[in-house]
Amino acid sequence: MGLSIRAYAQHRGVSHTAVAKAIKAGRIQVEADGKIDPVKADAQWARNTLPSQNLNAGASKSAPKVATPTVSTLVSSREAQAPLETRATAPDYQTSRAIREAYAARLAKLEFEERTGKLLNADEVKVKHFNLARLLRDRIQQIPRKLAPQIVAAVVAQPDQRVVEDLLMDAIREALEELSR
Repeated sequence: MGLSIRAYAQHRGVSHTAVAKAIKAGRIQVEADGKIDPVKADAQWARNTLPSQNLNAGASKSAPKVATPTVSTLVSSREAQAPLETRATAPDYQTSRAIREAYAARLAKLEFEERTGKLLNADEVKVKHFNLARLLRDRIQQIPRKLAPQIVAAVVAQPDQRVVEDLLMDAIREALEELSR
């Protein structure tokens, strides 16, 4: 047994415009015949309306209730419960709002950290690392051409392994110091 918008508003203890707004916003659904099932609509109202907007909740106790048959109440309460997959995929209004607010807070934090210089753009970091690695490779590949004559001269003059190691270490240290500037 369905109720008209005005009858349901009286049942809820709210104005008929509040019920009309809830229907228009999709917070409660109207049956195919244009009537409102009070049990189903009460469950939808509680699930989809902000508690802060529920200012007339105390007034519903003083409003006269429209009696509905017991059998239809049982059937309506079963219909009011959404199937398990619907409940799992469609969170209620408060949960959706909390998720949205948490996401907005995370985005604001990331934006703040980026503006203050705590975060860097990943693409820029990749490009800089690539360029630095390329410079290091080029500099190290130049060492044999630079040192070959010095190594030959050192080996001819004094065949000592430590002299060659010192020449190589000095050239590598110089290349790394150049790149660290």
